[in-house]
Amino acid sequence: MSFFKQIRPPSAAMRLYGKIMRQHKQIQKAIKPPCDIFINHRGIDTKRTISGLLYDHLFRLGLRPFLDSKNLQPGDGLFDNINKAIHDCKVGVAVFSPRYCDSYFCLHELALIMETKKKVIPIFCDIKPSQLHVKDNGGYPKSELQRLIYALEEAKYTVGLTFNTDKGNWSEFLTTTTDAIMKNLIGMDHEEIRRTRR
Repeated sequence: MSFFKQIRPPSAAMRLYGKIMRQHKQIQKAIKPPCDIFINHRGIDTKRTISGLLYDHLFRLGLRPFLDSKNLQPGDGLFDNINKAIHDCKVGVAVFSPRYCDSYFCLHELALIMETKKKVIPIFCDIKPSQLHVKDNGGYPKSELQRLIYALEEAKYTVGLTFNTDKGNWSEFLTTTTDAIMKNLIGMDHEEIRRTRR
């Protein structure tokens, strides 16, 4: 008898969380996008560290993150698959790093995330927002250069997270980032439920 007295019923918060997660899974089954979260990153800087760890962590939680090195197979069309993943995702995580702006691919992905009005969570890894600039090497048409600059400026002025790879707590970073992603996904699911009930 005393055993049963020690077991407490779930708190209201835990019941609500369980209900939200069940609804999230029902919506996911109905919609089935190829990914929930698109991780935009500079591979040379973060693929084996922050971006790779974040992908693995989110995947283990049952989410569907997209990271090019994990989701694409030899022979897959790069732009087609990446563009589709961006269009289909709910949240974009932009991992800014020291060499991020050297890559047209990173900037193109960021511009597409912004143009499709996805929720964006910037992560400033070993770099400050003020240090991010599109480099005009004369290789971009003027309209494309403006597109990339606008996307970068918009992302820089979005509330994000910062991380220092030398001094930061990796476990705490993964937890904080995952919490931010989950909060955004749950909020979007609630909005989707409200829209379907109208």
